[in-house]
Amino acid sequence: MSSPVSTAALSSPVPSTVLDAAVAAWPLWRGRREAGLTAAQGNLALVETRWLRADESVTPEDALAGQPETVTATSLTRSNLDTGAPEHGIRLWDAASDAIRAFDHVDVFPFTPDWVIEATFTPVADTRTIPFEHLRDNVGATRELVVPGDITFHRDGVDYTLSAFDDDGTLLLVFADATNGVSTYASGRFLFVQRTDDPSRVILDFNQAFVPPCGYSIHYNCPLPPRQNRFTGEISAGEKNPVFRDGYSVH
Repeated sequence: MSSPVSTAALSSPVPSTVLDAAVAAWPLWRGRREAGLTAAQGNLALVETRWLRADESVTPEDALAGQPETVTATSLTRSNLDTGAPEHGIRLWDAASDAIRAFDHVDVFPFTPDWVIEATFTPVADTRTIPFEHLRDNVGATRELVVPGDITFHRDGVDYTLSAFDDDGTLLLVFADATNGVSTYASGRFLFVQRTDDPSRVILDFNQAFVPPCGYSIHYNCPLPPRQNRFTGEISAGEKNPVFRDGYSVH
């Protein structure tokens, strides 16, 4: 089993072109993030996830019966933890949800150049999966997610290996660090891995680490960081926690 990752040495510089691009991208990313959170089907808009019985058939159109005009519906599918059989569900999104109305902003760390990291991506078989626990599943239960390669980097004599899963063609890193539950979201944070023109090289810009959807609605079931993605030190970069007005709380 892999050991938790130490953050003591993750401060090696990246090429100036990479850092310049990260600096320029950061305010744009922040703007897109907050706009996306409050969109009609953004994280703050999710008000219900309903899993259907095997003998039940409900379309998104059916689910909208009696709902206000601000509500939209979508369908989704997951695998049953015990049998692997597909389970079908309905999600309701409200563009005027209590969470959207109460939302103020997301606290973030200042941009930190040391947390822009170049790493190597080594592809593996497309069928390789790694078990991930999920926030709202039974304790110890896992879901197998496709991890199509290893993300590695070397700093001060130490080799690091992280596992990012395939999220509709994008690599999503689910990680934890010592800030969780102190200054950042308790269950960990997410980071999209940036591809480069070189398929063997990726960028981990932790300034773009973000609060997972579960931090905005109880109706998500987010993956939790596997052991190899748990940093022992603090990653003081990226988003901290959402801030709401008038004492509103998601949980």
